[in-house]
Amino acid sequence: MTLKQEIVGNAMQMAVVNLRPGQTVYCEAGKFLFKTVNVTMETRLSGPSNGGGQQQSGSGGGMGGLLRQAMGTAMQVGQRMLAGESLAFQYFTAQGGEGTVGFAGVLPGEMRALELDGTRAWFAEKDAFVAAESTVDFGIAFAGGRTGMSGGEGFVLEKFTGHGTVIIAGAGNFIDLNPADFGGRIEVDTGCVVAFEEGIEYGVQRVGGLNRQGIMNAVFGGEGLSLATLEGNGRVILQSLTIESLANALRKAQGGDKQGPTGGLFSTHAG
Repeated sequence: MTLKQEIVGNAMQMAVVNLRPGQTVYCEAGKFLFKTVNVTMETRLSGPSNGGGQQQSGSGGGMGGLLRQAMGTAMQVGQRMLAGESLAFQYFTAQGGEGTVGFAGVLPGEMRALELDGTRAWFAEKDAFVAAESTVDFGIAFAGGRTGMSGGEGFVLEKFTGHGTVIIAGAGNFIDLNPADFGGRIEVDTGCVVAFEEGIEYGVQRVGGLNRQGIMNAVFGGEGLSLATLEGNGRVILQSLTIESLANALRKAQGGDKQGPTGGLFSTHAG
């Protein structure tokens, strides 16, 4: 059953979730805002795909079952560590009646509720995940070594499977596109990709060739050497603000424009 939720606010949105008695929603640690007193909160290392951290009957039982469960949890935690994600999840369950829980992202921007019907997975940029009902599985996907090293944003992706509602967040405003409406392929700044459906092929390509115009694009265009490519027929969500551009704006406001005179390839970081 679909999670009953409402996304409210403008510049920095939040999701207000109404839970049925006994219904559970989980979030990445640090994205919880508030709850009613009849909603319990529990922090666990394991994701819902591992039974929410509880012992599962029929998984072998005894020490062997506990060992397999512990190893599964350790693998989940290891993947999230490698991806730079939160190590733990917080689980919220309504007891004795309906309950309410509020969540938010970490950057000024929009939120979106995605409905999974079990036929297509969704992939999202790192840190996009906010919350989901317990019937949605959270995992880590890798776009491939060469793609990740070239694209930065795209190497590590969050993957959502199962049935139910998952809530994601990004920076700035969102736009929904389908590459099929634009000849089957679009090219975007690697930092602008928020999420896309399974069936969309994600890649990274160099901005132009190693010629005069390619060097001009990389040095003065602000995009660096690479663009993300999205191909196929499916839903794509992009954001209008990248974390890098926000960080550059904040550094400039603090009295030092660290973008450098040429931007892009020769951007520097605050020392």
